[in-house]
Amino acid sequence: MKKITIAIDGFSSTGKSTLAKSLAKSLSYVYIDTGAMYRAVTLYAMRKGFIKEGLFDKEALINSLHLIELHFEYNPERGFAEIYLNRSNVEDIIRTLEVSNFVSQIAEVPEVRRKLVEQQQNLGKSKGVVMDGRDIGTVVFPDAELKIFMTASPEIRAQRRFDELIVKDETIKFEDVFKNVVERDKIDTTRADSPLVMAVDAVEIDNSNLTREEQFDLILELAQNKIK
Repeated sequence: MKKITIAIDGFSSTGKSTLAKSLAKSLSYVYIDTGAMYRAVTLYAMRKGFIKEGLFDKEALINSLHLIELHFEYNPERGFAEIYLNRSNVEDIIRTLEVSNFVSQIAEVPEVRRKLVEQQQNLGKSKGVVMDGRDIGTVVFPDAELKIFMTASPEIRAQRRFDELIVKDETIKFEDVFKNVVERDKIDTTRADSPLVMAVDAVEIDNSNLTREEQFDLILELAQNKIK
């Protein structure tokens, strides 16, 4: 049976990663979380003091990109590959609101995007890959056999994100999460380098009123039809 490349793009907190993981597992494909890669670079910048009190030293990060090593290792207990930053597992720490507040600014930097896009293309060159992000179907894999673009209302996406974060941090406020979602939308869709846009041949999925199961079944069928 032939293997294809599945590109999943869309707005933040639309469940791209959750869907991609489930889809990859069902098809026995490799899942690559490109958002985690940008989050890991953001974490690196924060730890090095390149992001401090709302200020971002872009040149310092660019000059340090050669010191950043990213790789994925499959965790059988969790059922997906976790990301490592300079050989340290950062899968969970990159999911904080603090990292979320700056990741879109990091993703705007052309030098960062070039470095990560090259890695992503190398990871997926053998096909049999499910990759999610912001520019997978438009930049990373413009020839992907199946392209999905996921969206939902900002309010619903903020509520989903809030429900995830409140379990880890009871001080999280919905208003802060909603503000983060709206700001990330603006940055992602207006940046000069590879803005978030739907590929002309992508299938748009508005999951505002879909359960995870309904969405998964719908997209799995699309994937199986492409594979056949």
